[in-house]
Amino acid sequence: MKKTRIARPEYVSSDSLSTAREFDLPNREKGSPRLLIGRREWISLPALGVSLINAKTDSGALSSSLHAEKIVLNHNSSQVTFITRDHFQNPIECSSPVVRSARVRSSTGHGQPRIFIRTMAKLAGGFEWEILLSLANRSVMHCPMLLGRRAMAGLFIIDPQSSNLLGNRRSFD
Repeated sequence: MKKTRIARPEYVSSDSLSTAREFDLPNREKGSPRLLIGRREWISLPALGVSLINAKTDSGALSSSLHAEKIVLNHNSSQVTFITRDHFQNPIECSSPVVRSARVRSSTGHGQPRIFIRTMAKLAGGFEWEILLSLANRSVMHCPMLLGRRAMAGLFIIDPQSSNLLGNRRSFD
């Protein structure tokens, strides 16, 4: 009987940003190499003051979403303030310009209006890129952030049987 070999991630001493630059990764052009990520990855949102958050990758979701409570728009709807929580459930007060408002259909098929913001996301190892996030109450979800296919397009390939391929929580210290 032939043994099946299982691919395992190879851990290297350099951070993901250096490795990406060394191999000219990632590149949004079709057919170019991508970074391999797991079904969940640790992410920080430095511009919002979120040091560490667990994000679920979801190639079925078009947009990305961040847990938000007490969402308040300013008088002309150009700025939003809200509360989110880091991995340790500490509340973080955030403020950001509003990029747009749109109706988003959830996985259950129900549509609801959402506010979208743009911010930088940072993975373990230092790789950063800009993403668009909708604000939603995700308190009943296992992961407070969902990384949708629009944010991942051209940059990543998902390994659905693995998590945290780019590093663990300590990778952010």
